[in-house]
Amino acid sequence: MKQTLPYGSWPSPISAASVVEGSRGLGSLSVDGDYLYWVESRPEEGGRNTIMRRAAGGKPEEILPRPWNARTRVQEYGGRNVLVADGKIWFSNFEDQRLYRMVPGGEPQAVTPAAELRYAGCVLDRNRARLLCVREDHRAGGEARNALVALPLEGVSEGEVLFADCDFVSAPSLSPDGSRLAFSSWRHPNMPWDDTSLWSAQLGEQGQLLALTLHNAGASESVINPQWSGQNQLYAISDRDNWWKIYRVEGDRFTTVETGIGQAEIGGPDWSVGDSYYYLLDGGKILAKLSRAGVESLVLIDPATSTASTLPLDSAAIIDFLPAAGRLFVINATAGAPPVLLETDLAGEGRRVIRTSRDASIGAGWIPPYRLVSFPSGDGGEAHGIYLPPTNPDMQSPKGTAPPLIVSVHGGPTAASSPTFQLNQLYWTSRGFAILDLNYRGSTGFGREYRRSLYGQWGIFDVEDAVAGANWLASQGLADPERLIIRGGSAGGYTTLAAHAFHDTFAAGASYFGVSDVEALARDTHKFESRYLDQLIGPYPERRDLYRERSPIHHLDGFDAPLLLLQGLDDKVVPPNQSEMIFEALKSRGIPTAYLAFEGEGHGFRKAANQVRSLEAELYFYARVLGFDTADQLPKVPIEGLDIPAAAESRD
Repeated sequence: MKQTLPYGSWPSPISAASVVEGSRGLGSLSVDGDYLYWVESRPEEGGRNTIMRRAAGGKPEEILPRPWNARTRVQEYGGRNVLVADGKIWFSNFEDQRLYRMVPGGEPQAVTPAAELRYAGCVLDRNRARLLCVREDHRAGGEARNALVALPLEGVSEGEVLFADCDFVSAPSLSPDGSRLAFSSWRHPNMPWDDTSLWSAQLGEQGQLLALTLHNAGASESVINPQWSGQNQLYAISDRDNWWKIYRVEGDRFTTVETGIGQAEIGGPDWSVGDSYYYLLDGGKILAKLSRAGVESLVLIDPATSTASTLPLDSAAIIDFLPAAGRLFVINATAGAPPVLLETDLAGEGRRVIRTSRDASIGAGWIPPYRLVSFPSGDGGEAHGIYLPPTNPDMQSPKGTAPPLIVSVHGGPTAASSPTFQLNQLYWTSRGFAILDLNYRGSTGFGREYRRSLYGQWGIFDVEDAVAGANWLASQGLADPERLIIRGGSAGGYTTLAAHAFHDTFAAGASYFGVSDVEALARDTHKFESRYLDQLIGPYPERRDLYRERSPIHHLDGFDAPLLLLQGLDDKVVPPNQSEMIFEALKSRGIPTAYLAFEGEGHGFRKAANQVRSLEAELYFYARVLGFDTADQLPKVPIEGLDIPAAAESRD
């Protein structure tokens, strides 16, 4: 018999600690000889990234000892920071951002100087005994300088600049015979998903770029991820017809690789350096990651027949994949289990699990069945999301009641939510909360038109979509209209704050390193996003009026719902003053507000203790301000401006 308790008060075996315990992030696959390599992030080691490998038929082994931490800060979001070739490993060390070379079992040796330099996206140029890398130079102060550089394999060098006529440059792609190079670049105020230039060049005897060719002058398209076939045919991804697709490139002619698939994308926003969305296989076929409405899968494309078949992996998201020697290695995320590193054949059959992202799993009865939803929003628009109902096999709610709803807003804002298994979401659904994982206008995976619909409308369309989604679910009896919650990080934190400032829909909210003053952000953020707001809001300072109009800090009269603020004190993307300003302002107005700051955390919390603390703080905060009991014994969170009810005091 199920026990009957109000939504939000259900006891759950999924504690905040269990969300983190035994967890690990998996990424950056590479193959060298008989070994598969990957990078593993570990919250229980302070978020350290280590390097793992596995011999064919063997067991995983760690080859990067503590305290080494393989992580680059190029563009602050990082990217490919490990290169494995010919029995050697090159990696960027987080502490000093120098590149190091090591042989497994040996001590890492620095190959770049101790200077304000960062590296990512390196490839090996065997013909010339060098690495080709993206370098970010912070030595001159002010805005960093990005360039494509060549580093000799021996000795210590900062690198010889090959190309620097840009604000940003992508990871280079070297043809199989080493004769040609391709890359993309872009200039402010563009982001790599706006307007990029595709370049290719021949490599001279001394390694210099010859016959440098711009393939898409004046096209105003996002061209990413150039690759070469074995016959030196150049391929690239472009969104020129609204959907990111693969093209063959000859001069300025782009020819679509037909797949027979519509309303889907091969490609995505390059927040990090060196992502690959497809691989050209021997025999002419192409293995690619396809995204449709937030759901990703792997497809095998046959250009000869203009068809594509989906690999039977039950995927919801593909974290990374790599075909090698007739095998496929893929970090696969499904809706029903934590992500795993698999080995299969190129058809996705004969699967073998190499590594799991968690040491323990949970029964199927705790996993909510997701539902992809679309709903009308402001200005005649339509938005999308993923609805997760409260799910607990031991509990039920009183008849005639509806659950509290958490509207979860992703960052970016050019990102996307997918229906993958996430134990931190089950933390909420198992306690009786429903979740709307929002893919508001501006999200990726729905075409360029949908992605760009947010331009000039940030702080309006995203907020309208969050409000519309919450009200739409409440109108169907799937959410309690009196207990609607909004939460988000970074750009999602801004949407959370703006929803509180400009609407009265939500009864509570949690902002993780959110933006309260977009004008201050325009003046104080890192280079990669320093002009992003020109697209999202308008050019600054010319449209300073819009920046003030869209900033929650200038609309304090609109705030009346309780708000939790969480912030990393080492955040270079959204500096701590953004959370501190709104906290002090709301505190002075008597709005129930709490602020938790975390030493040693940047843009996103990597340390296990801080992940646990923030999750427990959210539950405590919602219980206190919305007035329901929890089955959990939770650490207190000081909440300014809140009179403590007796029932809440007894829980403490």
